[in-house]
Amino acid sequence: MDEKRIAELEIRYMQQQELLQELSDVLYQQQRLIDALRAELELLKKKVDVEPGLVDARQHERPPHY
Repeated sequence: MDEKRIAELEIRYMQQQELLQELSDVLYQQQRLIDALRAELELLKKKVDVEPGLVDARQHERPPHY
């Protein structure tokens, strides 16, 4: 291989490494968001479980226009 070809391959390799790092960072951020949303969902589930009558009572309420 000539030196020009090797230099081109090295440049492509470095660009791919940068893209992989960017993708890794995005995946990390997304996973943190997913974890936070799961934790919030669990808290909301527990809140509904603690107050089960709250959900049932609202389902049977008559709308305010009656």
